[in-house]
Amino acid sequence: MTSKDGTLQRTAEKKSTLQRKVSKVQPRYTPSGRKRPLPAPDGLCGDFSVAREEPDLDVVRASRKDKSENIFGKDVLRVCAMADVVFIALHGACGEDGRVQAAFDLLGIPYTGSGYLGSAIAMDKDLTKRLVAPYVTTAKWRALKYTADEIDAIADETELPCVVKPNANGSSIGVTIAHTRGEVAAALTECLRFGAQVVIEQYIHGRELQVGILDGKALPAIEIIPKTGFYDYVNKYQAGAAEEVCPAPIPAEWEEKLRSATETVFRVLELSVYSRADFIVTEDGTPYFLEINTLPGMTPTSLVPQEAAAAGIGYGELCERIVTSSLRARKEGRA
Repeated sequence: MTSKDGTLQRTAEKKSTLQRKVSKVQPRYTPSGRKRPLPAPDGLCGDFSVAREEPDLDVVRASRKDKSENIFGKDVLRVCAMADVVFIALHGACGEDGRVQAAFDLLGIPYTGSGYLGSAIAMDKDLTKRLVAPYVTTAKWRALKYTADEIDAIADETELPCVVKPNANGSSIGVTIAHTRGEVAAALTECLRFGAQVVIEQYIHGRELQVGILDGKALPAIEIIPKTGFYDYVNKYQAGAAEEVCPAPIPAEWEEKLRSATETVFRVLELSVYSRADFIVTEDGTPYFLEINTLPGMTPTSLVPQEAAAAGIGYGELCERIVTSSLRARKEGRA
C-alpha cells in the first residue's frame, strides 16, 4: 500500500467514525417516533422546546472552563468577524439592548436588525413610552427606582389593577398583573432580581394583538389568546399554551389603527429593517401600545414569520429580506 493509499484509508476510517458519532447524537427519528426534520430552513428547530424557567446567564458563565466574565463566549467574535453578515436572533439583556450591536459596530461586523441606539431605546420601556406617548395611545405609567425597604409604601399608593414589569427585560420575564397590594409588593420584590428600576402601568383589559413590521411597513396583525393567564414567559414558549390567530379576526378599522401606530413607533424610535409591536385593544377599538421588540422571535412558527406568511412572504424570503435590508441599512448609515 502506498502512502497515498494509506492516507485515503485513514481518512475513510475517520469519516466512518464521525458518521457513527453523528448518528448517535442525531438519530433519524425523534423520541416521539416522528421522522426528524431535514436541516432545511423550515426545520431548524426540530423537536426543540424551551424550558419553563427562564435561563440563568450567571450559571452559564460560571460553567465556562475559562471562567471568563466576557458576555461573548470563547472565539464568538472571531467567528462573527469571518461572516458576511451576522443574523442576530438574541432576546433580552445584551442581545436586544444594543450592547451586542455596539460591539459589532466597533469591530466592523455587519449584522441584522436595528442599530445599537434604537435597540437600546426600545429596550427601555419608560424611555420608549416617553418618546412615543405624544403620537400613539399608551396606558398611564410611572417608572421608579426603589429599594426593598420602600416596597410596602409603593404598594400602598399604587392604583389597582396594574402591571408591574422590569424596565429593561425581554420575553415578559418578571412581568406581573397585580390586583391586590400584596401582589404589587410580591411583584416589586421579584423585580429587584432584574435591577432597581420598574415600570408600573395601568392595566388595560382587552384583546392582545401584535404587529410585525418589515422595511417600515406593517404586516397583518396576529391575535394572542393564552389558555390561562396572560402572554407571559411560559405561555410564550410552551407548545400549545396560547392560540395564535393570523390574520387576526378584527375589523378593518382596527387593523388600520394598529398599522398606523406600529409604523409611527418604528419611525419615532428610528428603528430599521424589522420589529414587532405589542398592543392591547379595548372593546371600542382603541389600540394601547405596550412595547416594541427589535429582535422578535424568528423560528418558522414565531409571530413575525406567521404574519409575513399571511402577507404572502415565505420564511426563506423573509430571512433573505431581513439580511438584504440590514446590509443596505448598515451601508447607508441608517442604523
